[in-house]
Amino acid sequence: MSVDFTAQRIKMVDGQLRTSDVTGHALLQAFLDMPREIFVPAAKRDIAYLDGDIEIAPGRFMGEAAPIAKLMALAELSSADTVLNIGAGTGYDAAVLSKLCAKVVALECDAALADHAEENLRAAGVSGAIVTVGDLAAGASKHGPFDVIFVSGSVAEIPGALFEQLKDGGRLVAVEGSERLGVARLFVKNGAEMSSRFGFNASLRQLPGFSNAPVFAL
Repeated sequence: MSVDFTAQRIKMVDGQLRTSDVTGHALLQAFLDMPREIFVPAAKRDIAYLDGDIEIAPGRFMGEAAPIAKLMALAELSSADTVLNIGAGTGYDAAVLSKLCAKVVALECDAALADHAEENLRAAGVSGAIVTVGDLAAGASKHGPFDVIFVSGSVAEIPGALFEQLKDGGRLVAVEGSERLGVARLFVKNGAEMSSRFGFNASLRQLPGFSNAPVFAL
């Protein structure tokens, strides 16, 4: 029996995102418009819309939709923004971001995942995102500076190199802490200074390549 992914997508938005205080119309519409199943390994497409993380490669996961959506809301995205997506995985977050922003640079450290991301973005008809391979903690300075840096996972440390790639007034959103006990924060660059505010408690899987000693704190 074929799976009705459209119905599952509507159920995800209504049952997972709206109930998590994600209320922005454009953001909800982006999740409604983007077929999540395209970005899930073929053997796991039947569970593409469950409220949990989905393993996409050994040790790598597609994050649960609700905390990812809340993190996007925290970033206060604009249709004029150029966004760096750290930890692109198979490309889903970059695809959703492309519905909300002018340009997305999707950075992935795993070359095989990056290839999948490019294929998936093409399959989903996404034209506003490019995929690049490199060290996640180093960012993608040759494509910057960025209005927004969106980190698709939890990190113990936010490297200074990422803050340096923000435009003046630019925002960075990430979950700091362990993958089971983290805090989503919004960082804003004001000249040479960075300010930060608490967003919400969050649980996201950790991204590779980030050290354990935090370099920025209020």
